[in-house]
Amino acid sequence: MRPGDFLITVAAAQSPIPEMGPENLTVNEGLNPIDLIFDASAAVQLVFLILLTLSIVSWVIIVQRWLVLSAAQKGVLSFEQRFWSGMDLSQLYKEGTQMQREDLQIVGMENIFRAGFKEFMRLRQQSSVDGEAIMEGAQRAMRVAYSREEEKLERHLSFLATVGSVSPYIGLFGTVIGIMNSFLGLAAQAQATLQVVAPGIAEALFATAIGLFAAIPAVVAYNRYSSALDHVTSSYITFSDEFSSILHRQIHSN
Repeated sequence: MRPGDFLITVAAAQSPIPEMGPENLTVNEGLNPIDLIFDASAAVQLVFLILLTLSIVSWVIIVQRWLVLSAAQKGVLSFEQRFWSGMDLSQLYKEGTQMQREDLQIVGMENIFRAGFKEFMRLRQQSSVDGEAIMEGAQRAMRVAYSREEEKLERHLSFLATVGSVSPYIGLFGTVIGIMNSFLGLAAQAQATLQVVAPGIAEALFATAIGLFAAIPAVVAYNRYSSALDHVTSSYITFSDEFSSILHRQIHSN
């Protein structure tokens, strides 16, 4: 080894290590999502606001629909147990009337029963009405009650479907705006650095993430609730047919 080489090595070893300034720590420390929201452009902030609003409203509907469908499913099991227990139909109707007087909610299948039985008894008291007209009136009343119950169960489900299909595209719009801002900021700089590009890219990806966050729960809830709705309404239709058969036998037995 030559003496000159030794001096160069010692000088390199003794040279001070450059300190990491704040500008060098920006990427290492990471980007705060809250800062991304407040530092984003007006268009991207509007996208964030829309997606956040859709997410909150969809979660409110998810909880509310879960309560309604759960009550409908429990109502089906409870009423079928009472209906097929051998209880007199008039007594069963009177129990429902007493529940209404006590401000207890009657839902689903029992409303269909009450509508059909009430119309059946009303027409049966008229001596001029024949059996076929009585059955037609009772079945018509049950169809109207069924439509009302189905409408109650389906309420706001279309909103969940809309959120699930639209939210990713709204997030994608925010992503496009964020990437455009990144390239515009890059074009204004004399030297391309990661500090210039990173905020815009992170802003764009964050918009996509919020869009998926709003869409995924809405899609899952819509599919699950649609399946539960089909099951409950199928029970309503089956009960209406069975109850019509019972009323038909009562007419012809007398």
